Amino acid sequence: MFYTGSQFPEWQGSVFVGALAGTSLWRFPVVGNTVGAPEQLFAVLGERIRDVRQGPDGFIYLLTDSANGRIVRIER
Repeated sequence: MFYTGSQFPEWQGSVFVGALAGTSLWRFPVVGNTVGAPEQLFAVLGERIRDVRQGPDGFIYLLTDSANGRIVRIER
């Protein structure tokens, strides 16, 4: 997911990827045509991240792949 929202201005222009095997959310900062070093986020959830979306409210939503799958809204 390419982030364009206003809730996290420091993340604007970043690419977010969920990891099933890595049970994390990965952020890749993008500056111009260059992709920066990845940053691992929310590994403490301990859940596989099936999908990542930006909501119309500018927050980031994660869909987990656990037995009781859930939607997690990322907030400050």
